[in-house]
Amino acid sequence: MGKSVAKSSTATTESETTYYRCLGIGVGPANLSLASLLHSHPEVPNLFLDQKEQFGWHDGQQMPGASLQVSLLKDLVLLSDPTNRFSFLSYLHEQGKIYHFINAQYDAVPRMEFRNYLQWASRRNQNVVFGEKVLAVEFDDSFVVHTSRRTLHAENIVIGIGTAPWVPETARDKLGATQFHVADFTVETQGLAGKRVAVVGGGQSGAEAFLDLITRPSSELPRRVTWISRRGNYLPIDDSPFTNEYYVPSYSDYFFGLDRATRNSLNEKNVLSSDGISESTLRQIYQRCYEHRFIHGAEDLVSLLPNRGVTHVSGDESGGWTISLAHNDRPEVVEYVDVDVIVWATGFRPAPTDFLKPIADRLEREGDEYRVDRDFAVHWDGPQNRMIFMQNAARGQRGLADPNLSLTAWRSRRILDRIVGIGSDEQLPSFVDWSVKPPADELGGL
Repeated sequence: MGKSVAKSSTATTESETTYYRCLGIGVGPANLSLASLLHSHPEVPNLFLDQKEQFGWHDGQQMPGASLQVSLLKDLVLLSDPTNRFSFLSYLHEQGKIYHFINAQYDAVPRMEFRNYLQWASRRNQNVVFGEKVLAVEFDDSFVVHTSRRTLHAENIVIGIGTAPWVPETARDKLGATQFHVADFTVETQGLAGKRVAVVGGGQSGAEAFLDLITRPSSELPRRVTWISRRGNYLPIDDSPFTNEYYVPSYSDYFFGLDRATRNSLNEKNVLSSDGISESTLRQIYQRCYEHRFIHGAEDLVSLLPNRGVTHVSGDESGGWTISLAHNDRPEVVEYVDVDVIVWATGFRPAPTDFLKPIADRLEREGDEYRVDRDFAVHWDGPQNRMIFMQNAARGQRGLADPNLSLTAWRSRRILDRIVGIGSDEQLPSFVDWSVKPPADELGGL
C-alpha cells in the first residue's frame, strides 16, 4: 500500500502517510510504552497523537522530593523487552549520568526524573506527534480518524488518553483560585503564607501536598494546614512481596476471569496496595509535625482529621470556605472547618472518550468501562481484524494494577502481539496458586 512511517515534525503535508496499522490516541506512559515497543517494528506503520503541545505527566504535582512508588525496572519497556533502547537505563546512559544516578543511592526514582525520562522517550520517537487533537473516530472498512489537522485511516486504534481530575459534586461549581484539584498544586499554591489551608484526601497525593505545605520556609508557611481523610488513619502502602504478586501478569489474567462482584470486592479490599502512602512520606510528615509542635512551639499549625468525610462546602463571611464533615464513627454529629483554600486530592477518573461517539453504540460496555477481552481489545460488532484497544481503562476488569506502572510494558506487549499475530513468551507464573483446584473426583480420581 506504499505505507511509510510518519515524520517527526508536527507540520504535516498532504504527501505524508495517512494509513496506519496502529494509531494511538493519547501519549501518556501507556501509549508511550506501546510506541516505544513498536519503534523496532518498521513492518507495523504506527502513529501516536496527543492534543497537548508538548509532553506532560503530572506536571502540576511535581513537588520537591516526590518519588515513584514502583521499581525503576517498571519503565516503559524493560519488563517486556530488556534490550529496548527506550528503557530508563538507556535514558540514563545516553544522558551521561548513569554513574551519578547509581552513586546518588535513591531509595526510589524521583518523580521528576521519571517524568524527564518519559519526555525523552517521546522526543526520540518520530512516530509520536503533539499538538494534534483527535475529534472523531468513524469506521468504513478501517477506522477513519478525524483530527484537528487531517483525516487518517488505521486498521487498529489504541486509546490511552489517561485520566481526568475528580472532585466531589459539592465542589464542582466552586473550583478556582481558592479551591482546586491537587493536579494543579504547583501552580495554585503560591502565596499561601498566613492562610488556612485544607487538604482533602488520604492517599499519596494528599500526603505529598500536606507535606509540602508544612515544610515551607517560615515566611511562606500557612497559618494552619488541615488534612482530612475518609480513611480511619493515614495508612501506608502495602509494598510487601506477596502483596506485590497482585501486580504480575498471571494475577491480572486470573482477576480477569472472575465475576464482576468478586472483582469489585477484591479491588476495594486491596486498595492500599496501590493507593496507600509511602512510609518515607509518612515518616517525614510525622517528623515535621513533631518539629512544629515541640521544637518551634507552633501547636496550632497542623490539624489532622482522618476518619471523616466531606459532606458539604459553602462560602463563609470572610470570603473563605466552611467544610462540613461527617465522622465515620459518629455520623450524626456534624463538624465544621473554616479555611481559606481547599486542595482536593480526591483522585482521578478515566478521561472522556467523546471522539468515539460516531461508533459508541457498536462498543460493548461493562459498567463505566468498555468491555475488553484478554488482550485489552474492546468487544464490538465490527470485523475481528479491526480492533480498538483500551489502555489504563479497565481497572474493574483487570484489577488495581491496570492504571499502575507495574504492568504497562506487559500490557503493551500483549497489544502488540495481538496486532502482529504472534505470542511472546510469558514470564513464569506467580508463586501463589490463585485458582480454585477442582475436587479429585472431577479430575477422574487418583
